[in-house]
Amino acid sequence: MRTSAPLLRVRDLSITHAGAGLPSPRGVSFDVQPGEVVLVLGPSGSGKSTLTLALNGLIPQSVPGEVTGTVEVDGRSTADTPVAELSGHVAMVFQDPDAQLVTGTLLDEVAFALENLLFPVDAVLARAERALRRVGLWERRNENPDRLSGGGRQRLAIACAIAMGSRLIVLDEPTANLDAQGIDDVYDALMDLTATGDRAVILVEHNLDAAMRFATRTIVLDQQGRIACDGPIREVLQEHTDELLAMGVWLPAATVAGRTLRARGILPDTIPLPLTPDELAAALASAPTSPSATPSLSADPVPPRATDPLPTARMQGAGTDAGRHAADPADTRASALHPSGAPAAAATAEPPAIVRARGLTVRRGRTEILHGIDLDIPAGSLTAIVGANGAGKTTLIQSLAGVVPPPRGQVTVDGVDPGRASPHDLAARIGFVFQNPEHQFIAHTVFDELAHGLRLRGTADAEVHERVGDMLARFGLTDKADTHPFLLSGGEKRRLSVGTALISHPGVLALDEPTFGQDRARAAELLRLLADVRAEGTTILLVTHDLQLVADHTTHTVVLADGRVHATGPTAELLATDGLFESAGLRLPALHRALTPEQRGMVTEVAS
Repeated sequence: MRTSAPLLRVRDLSITHAGAGLPSPRGVSFDVQPGEVVLVLGPSGSGKSTLTLALNGLIPQSVPGEVTGTVEVDGRSTADTPVAELSGHVAMVFQDPDAQLVTGTLLDEVAFALENLLFPVDAVLARAERALRRVGLWERRNENPDRLSGGGRQRLAIACAIAMGSRLIVLDEPTANLDAQGIDDVYDALMDLTATGDRAVILVEHNLDAAMRFATRTIVLDQQGRIACDGPIREVLQEHTDELLAMGVWLPAATVAGRTLRARGILPDTIPLPLTPDELAAALASAPTSPSATPSLSADPVPPRATDPLPTARMQGAGTDAGRHAADPADTRASALHPSGAPAAAATAEPPAIVRARGLTVRRGRTEILHGIDLDIPAGSLTAIVGANGAGKTTLIQSLAGVVPPPRGQVTVDGVDPGRASPHDLAARIGFVFQNPEHQFIAHTVFDELAHGLRLRGTADAEVHERVGDMLARFGLTDKADTHPFLLSGGEKRRLSVGTALISHPGVLALDEPTFGQDRARAAELLRLLADVRAEGTTILLVTHDLQLVADHTTHTVVLADGRVHATGPTAELLATDGLFESAGLRLPALHRALTPEQRGMVTEVAS
């Protein structure tokens, strides 16, 4: 029985943004005790991020909105207590780390808030060093935050929160841009921070496979922003699986796979639904059904992995165009895909390359980010670019799409140099979706944002309205047509950014972390849409940290390591190559690691 006073007390909280018809969240009440780690789940637009902004007073003190109800942290009202004073009691890590980074070095960034609160110099430096070491950034303390990858900047933002020593830490999608090691670093740091039991964490997170080992309780918001479930995380996920899936809420990959296996009669009802890959492996090992008699399963309502005939994969240093430049000694081995060293015949002829790079080298200041990249992207493919944080993924896709200034080397998209093409000509060949959707918004309404490119090309008004209306409906944004893009939820902003790129019907669509910020239903919808677009002849090129998405939906993969192509080729063959992803600092999907080959055959690497 709880006897301590709640660290956080929320009562009948409703928040209505300017221009919004209904509040979200709506009528929310809950307490959080010291020592609790509360995972907040809900579909896109349910008010998760809005709720977090109310917990430290930014709503209503800095972000306008109509607020009813109360929020108290350590007995202080967040509506009346100045945000600066609240910062010593509640620390916030935003969904977009760039929104809170303001100084010229990592050390100064972590020290900034402490200095403003007049902490002694020795205490500032000690806290800053401790926080930076916890997230693996101490050795880069004198660098500018702009030099970090997106994931690196997120870790820096978390270090800033850790340094404050606040009793309540609120994190909005803290691991969305992190690689596997970065995710481990973040959760290890947070677990250390909460081990004493005197702090609490509020966590908005889609990556439940990582959060499961950390969260103790979950609060689920429904589409209307009301609390649908509140309880111990294991109880909520196992007892309300169907309702959560119907809402479009992300669940652990093992839970979704176990649900499908149970529905097919492979796992008996007497075995609780697994929440981790290890639990799923144990359940399968004890199941009476023989794997050989098991049909192919797909537990997610998303398109199955592409089944096109796949050409042979290539590793850097193996003597192909993609490996023309010499690799490091560790990478000059004979192709791990063909240990004999003899070239294997391709299943079919390689499709022509629609995007090509030769000798692509990109510098940022004195630092060389990409080193002589040679790369072909097959026409009609769905190709993923993967790599650890800082490998150069975003720089590569921006260079291929002509977003960054013309780099050294040669890049062509459908035979055209994107650095020399006119905006009109380039838009007809390649559309680009930024990692941060706000970086591409220029209009004052969602409708005008989608219509902007069409109007620039002189498209007739009737066609503009028809195509924009279709895109609004396709992405579930019809009721947001007159809303300012910056007032959308994180998931809605992502859908709008994809829509602005697709509306011109480019031959190549390039996307940087397209499923970031999406709930399960919207991510599935986006993947279905990408599959449809690809079926119409568009080549899809995307950067992602989600290797489960890569395994389930892509035809080809480019693996980057330290600014070089570590391996490239058909996804299925790369996944089957022992140690390939690990040698690039990556980790295979959780189910792939935990299950035996027989068990993986049972669940066909269910999409997370």
